[in-house]
Amino acid sequence: MLKSIEVYFLLFYIYSFFGWAMEVGLGLLKNKKFINRGFLIGPYCPIYGYGVLLITLLLKKYQDDIVITFIMAMLICGILEYYTSLIMEKLFKARWWDYSDRKLNINGRICLENLMAFGILGCLILYITNPFLMEILYQVPNLALHILFSLLFIIYVTDSIVSLKIILNLKNVSKTLRDNTEEISQKVRNIINNRSTFHRRLVNAFPLIEPDVRFNEWKIRNKEKIEKLKNKQREFKENLKKEMEDKKKR
Repeated sequence: MLKSIEVYFLLFYIYSFFGWAMEVGLGLLKNKKFINRGFLIGPYCPIYGYGVLLITLLLKKYQDDIVITFIMAMLICGILEYYTSLIMEKLFKARWWDYSDRKLNINGRICLENLMAFGILGCLILYITNPFLMEILYQVPNLALHILFSLLFIIYVTDSIVSLKIILNLKNVSKTLRDNTEEISQKVRNIINNRSTFHRRLVNAFPLIEPDVRFNEWKIRNKEKIEKLKNKQREFKENLKKEMEDKKKR
């Protein structure tokens, strides 16, 4: 039982990485530059891993009928993508992807084009890649499997907690900043020093979150205030330096 859990988790991890690599590859072809796709910091997109686990566990009894497998894979992945989009929008008050410009979409969350791809990939997973990967994973010695599972599980949970905390803070930045100079100063230091890199990655990966996680817009909007704050800091340092020089002369 424990070995099966570890094998399925590693299967989840492998497909999450493959999903991330596919997203990055498509982004590279489309935008001619590397964009680190994904909700988490690490190189994996969990929605692909969860989709594969659902297909693997729920469609075993349909494997003898490729047409049913294709249709069920479309339904399972479509429902997963739709509700993942809905939950993330409710949680972060932002739309992470939108297919409104594609034909036959449902609320911009899923579209027929993607559903067809899910059906094809579901069949490839069940009939080709899963048997190959499962055979390899079940042959891994128990000790090595325990160590690998424990290490990757800790990394994944830690990444999930850290990423969630950062994104929630970024969401709060767009809503809590006011005209208070001290608050602006503190937020600027915190974001620039600690969170700007991750924010830029998220905005590059999911352009549609920019309206709600809008640090760049906030910087432009408050550029004058930031400059005034910097000028005050410079004046304070200069005045302090002059006072010290005057005291030395006395």
